[in-house]
Amino acid sequence: MAAYMTLMEFKDRTVAPVEYVDEVEARQAGWTLKQIDFWGRWIDSRLAKRYATPFIVPFPEVIFNWLTRIVTWELYLKRGIDPTDAQNEQIKERADGALAEVKEAADSKDGLFELPVRVLSGVDDEGVIKGGPLGYTEVSPYTWSWVQKYEACFDG
Repeated sequence: MAAYMTLMEFKDRTVAPVEYVDEVEARQAGWTLKQIDFWGRWIDSRLAKRYATPFIVPFPEVIFNWLTRIVTWELYLKRGIDPTDAQNEQIKERADGALAEVKEAADSKDGLFELPVRVLSGVDDEGVIKGGPLGYTEVSPYTWSWVQKYEACFDG
């Protein structure tokens, strides 16, 4: 399976300075893409019981968000962390939050994330399914005013 993002897309989405990504890539070319691919497959494997993984184009936007948050923390670890930098804790919390959201999406029975659901033997499994409208009527859009006028005649 191809990675969900290219290196340029990751640079556009991450909160890490582009220089950090370039520094890691200069030391070990291809490392960031390997992390994106690994964590993308990890997300797919966590969600495989419930959702139609691997996801196809157009990829769900939440996948990009999870991958970016997780790989950004991995990038910081690879580059080296300054223990006096207060931003490190925020980046770690964002990565932990992404991991928790993936776990929640995999375990959730209520379908809190709108992802393509796996279809088993022609019957839709539990999950969020995009569909048509849930209501239907053949009433004219002007009916409300007619009903209001009709009721007004009998109120007095």
